[in-house]
Amino acid sequence: MSKSAISGRISWPVALTLIAFIVAIVILIIFLRIETWPARMARQSTAQLERVGKDLRAAFIDIAHLQPRITINNRVYMEQTTPVSELVVLSRRIEVEHEFLHTWVGSSKRVKLHGTFIATAGFDLQQGLSINVRPNEIIVQLPHAKILGLEQQQVDVLAFENGLWNRISGQDVQSELSILPQLAWKKAAETGLPAEAERTLQRQLDDRLHTPEPLHLIFKGAAANGFSKVPLQMKRSEMTNAQ
Repeated sequence: MSKSAISGRISWPVALTLIAFIVAIVILIIFLRIETWPARMARQSTAQLERVGKDLRAAFIDIAHLQPRITINNRVYMEQTTPVSELVVLSRRIEVEHEFLHTWVGSSKRVKLHGTFIATAGFDLQQGLSINVRPNEIIVQLPHAKILGLEQQQVDVLAFENGLWNRISGQDVQSELSILPQLAWKKAAETGLPAEAERTLQRQLDDRLHTPEPLHLIFKGAAANGFSKVPLQMKRSEMTNAQ
């Protein structure tokens, strides 16, 4: 028997064994990749959600100067660290007028005032703020917006007319001064300032966050009607006469 024939009979079994070994290694690698695929995808998904959580943290620090409590898949990722009680989103200039006219025994007195105020609207964070980042959505829960404050800028006296024996008293003036902020607060509520504050926050977050997951703002509780008591800040307490 020739040496080439013997070599051929020996090389074929070796070649088949080598091919089988390579195939087994490839199958093993594929199996390991498939077996570890869920864990690798979970790690990648968690890393992506954590990036979204950091973006949300940066957005709220920029908007409200606070770090909110953030959860990822219902697991706490960041705790709120800055104790901020209110989130002011917008402010609006409000102008109101009120006239007092009183007649007694044919003598009339008249006071007419014009007030300028700055109303601020936003969110009372003492009622809770939470952010939950999920694989398919981002949920931000906070209370409905409301009017947070009213700052008096100026009061102008448009009319100050005494009757012959029916004179304007200090109580009359104080009563009129107390009515002006109530009118300004009511006007701010009726013009939809709280609802505008909610839309403004949504726009601010949309402008700062560009994530594939949709962002949902969920407002808890009943919508504010604007008729709760609002703190009044006096910037200038003096009254000025209109020219």
